[in-house]
Amino acid sequence: MTSPPPLPRTVRAVDTAQLLDLAEEAAMHGFSQRLPVDWLREHLAADATHYLFPTLVQRLTHRPEVPLQWRCQQLLTVSTGEQIWGLLDVLPDTFDKIPETLDTVSRKDIVSRIAQAMRVREWVERMAADAGS
Repeated sequence: MTSPPPLPRTVRAVDTAQLLDLAEEAAMHGFSQRLPVDWLREHLAADATHYLFPTLVQRLTHRPEVPLQWRCQQLLTVSTGEQIWGLLDVLPDTFDKIPETLDTVSRKDIVSRIAQAMRVREWVERMAADAGS
């Protein structure tokens, strides 16, 4: 067995269409950390930039047919304009194809915002509570 590629210590920016493609790829492979594509389509801001920060090498030893993934923290911009935190498993080759567009200061700022962001579940619960009141 070859060793996994090293986890990149960077942040990549993607637009909504790219993020939907990544979520579709994750669904096709049966990756466990992903939001449903339909949910993303409904709630993401259409013209926003979203961010991926790889934090874990994910290998499913109990499912050897599933390729190795990088578990990425996501900073998603939703239709309300807020940024929320989620997770997305991404193939290393797919991540590597996303262009590096952010400078060091921007990457550090995004990692800090990810750490402080409301979780997807919390946002969904708050939106449901607001709709019910």
